[in-house]
Amino acid sequence: MNSNDDQSSLPATKSCSQHCRCNTKPRVSRGLVFALLAAGTLFVAAPRFAAQAPSEPPAQAQSQQQQSTPAPTQQQAVPPARTIQLDDFTKISSVSDPQISPDGKSIAFVLSRINLDQDRADRDLLIIDIASGAPRALTHERKGVGSPRWSPEGDRLAFEAIDTAAKDPKLQLFVLPMNGGEAHRLTDVPNGIEQFSWSPNGQQIAFVTSDEPENKKEIEKHNDAFEVGDNDYLTTGPTTPSHLWLVAAEGGKPRRLTQGAWSLAKSAPPSSPASPINWSPDGKSILFTRQEHPQFGDADQTTLQIIDIDSGAMRRVTTHEKFESFGLFSPDGTKIAYWYPHDSDPNNQVEIVVAPTPPAGGSPADGAIATGAIDHNIARVIWMPDSNSIIVGGHDATQVSMWLQPLSANAQPKKLNLGDISPAWAFWVDAFVGRKGEIAFTGSTPTQPSELYYMASANDTPRRLTNFNASVAALKLGKAEKIEWQGPDNFAEDGVLIYPPDYAKDQKYPLVLYVHGGPTASSTTGFSFFAQYLASRGYIVFSPNYRGSDNLGNAYQRAIFNDAGDGPGRDVIAGIDAIKKLNMIDENKIAVSGWSYGGYMTSWLIGHYDFWKAAVAGAPVTDLYDEYNLSDGNVTGRYSFKGSPYVGDNLKAYLAQSPITYWSNIKTPTLLLHDTGDARVTITQSYSLFHALKDNGVEVKFFAYPVGGHFPGDPIRQMDVYRRWTDWLDQHLK
Repeated sequence: MNSNDDQSSLPATKSCSQHCRCNTKPRVSRGLVFALLAAGTLFVAAPRFAAQAPSEPPAQAQSQQQQSTPAPTQQQAVPPARTIQLDDFTKISSVSDPQISPDGKSIAFVLSRINLDQDRADRDLLIIDIASGAPRALTHERKGVGSPRWSPEGDRLAFEAIDTAAKDPKLQLFVLPMNGGEAHRLTDVPNGIEQFSWSPNGQQIAFVTSDEPENKKEIEKHNDAFEVGDNDYLTTGPTTPSHLWLVAAEGGKPRRLTQGAWSLAKSAPPSSPASPINWSPDGKSILFTRQEHPQFGDADQTTLQIIDIDSGAMRRVTTHEKFESFGLFSPDGTKIAYWYPHDSDPNNQVEIVVAPTPPAGGSPADGAIATGAIDHNIARVIWMPDSNSIIVGGHDATQVSMWLQPLSANAQPKKLNLGDISPAWAFWVDAFVGRKGEIAFTGSTPTQPSELYYMASANDTPRRLTNFNASVAALKLGKAEKIEWQGPDNFAEDGVLIYPPDYAKDQKYPLVLYVHGGPTASSTTGFSFFAQYLASRGYIVFSPNYRGSDNLGNAYQRAIFNDAGDGPGRDVIAGIDAIKKLNMIDENKIAVSGWSYGGYMTSWLIGHYDFWKAAVAGAPVTDLYDEYNLSDGNVTGRYSFKGSPYVGDNLKAYLAQSPITYWSNIKTPTLLLHDTGDARVTITQSYSLFHALKDNGVEVKFFAYPVGGHFPGDPIRQMDVYRRWTDWLDQHLK
């Protein structure tokens, strides 16, 4: 069995654009708060209103022939140097979900490329030889393909894909023989699979799927009223629980392992993937995260459970009642590492706790914190083969870092030498550890979008294996660098500056703020298409980190508790003051923009400071009362305040920290952008701000996209967002 969470499938990590920094199901952290943000399962630490990165629409399906499919071209033709243009967005490939083969010789991964003609992203599975760097395609035009997972012997590769031959196509489980031949479908479950995991002996695969409504036949007759719980206002039916099943690796009728009104943890993008199911090394049990109710607003109610495969008996791992997720058996089966917020407070950063594996009939134990010395919000844990150390990852100043953390007493973490590479982060660090301790991860540099990297050991330096984005890297890009300043309340703060490609020290430039969402996220120097595009238009782009960001330690992250706008706003203004001292901006031409919590910050800042020449607020949280009542995170918002707005005088804090409360102060020309089907941040909040400004003669435009999700998921609408955003800035700053 691999040393990490090798056998379980999780959605491929997608590269988040800055404006969207968010995740899948709420994890509870300050984020959970409004956002439900993320975590797939758990609820352990997530951003408040995580914004979603452009999603990757799946490709058309076809049957695949492993031997005959040509590999995609890695090295693109490099054009003469020029600045980045909007159309270059379509040339960016995304690499994700690397999986080192059991023999350590190759890596399977997902490659996503934009298909503008079909307004989607086409995804394929590839395998690359580590020694030679030669890639080979395993699938071609198979719709929805993802989550490649090697069998323990390496003779088969399981993956998820849409079964387009079905009457009601859903995501199903497929297995591809690696010695040649067609992939065959293993499942045909009505609601599709959510994740899966190979058994250690390769004879079975466990998977998760949601139940059908108990009254399905009555619903078909329009007897479809459903009881409302802690769900979002767009919900149109009962939220059914997800449960665990087993199927033979050669096919056959699946066997149900769990049932009940409770659910395995789910994931609601944007956020980290659902908490994985994980086999014990002896194959006798499975570790999973149990959520007491399936609604996303109850994503805080998660605990780690172990089920015995033969008897079905379940037992608790710890004594906690909430906030647990992402549990993983150590390779020797004696320990379990899991995510848990510091001091059991979801406003704090996630730490990795290691507990002894409880024997059947034994007492649960909470374990000990393993990552206390790192003091960063952890977004991934992977066991090393020795069972005595772990690899963890998370934001670190203006990069994403990974650390090797030994578990011996008083052992200090070792930061991996990644240079200027930031591993891909989407409330989840996209990495894998092989059986010999080798590491594969996807990541970007300031000038190169997503590629695949390999390290022979934790002491090695990364070697780039792919070059799918060579043509973009060859463009004349703006310099991205870290900027630091002393902020209010004695916080040392940072952010990222991106300069115009032709920056000249003797000129002064308009300044555009591009504020990250979350807020449990961070601005990094990793490649950002939209930030580079803004810089190419002649702007200095400033992406500030502010209290609530997860890059500067626990005190900084939790400082946003019950202070959603004022403290973060002062942090941002202090960053602008620091830039002014550099004598390179036109102080009369400053604009602010952002998506999700970045939209919240934009709305807050234009209601409290009057020097802005323009503002762009995408999916902005403007009313925290609406967010509590209507969004997918709904009641988890209480963790960011002192409780429910309906208890005591708590409503005063919700209103005082809502940007809409200060509408009468806003004079800045403002562009609003929002999806109509956004459950993370309800479009009602953009309507409120639109009418408040319009009715008082403030210049405002509001464009809505008739799609679901927190950010448009197709490339045509994504590019339209970027076009309208930059046009608004050009109109008011040039």
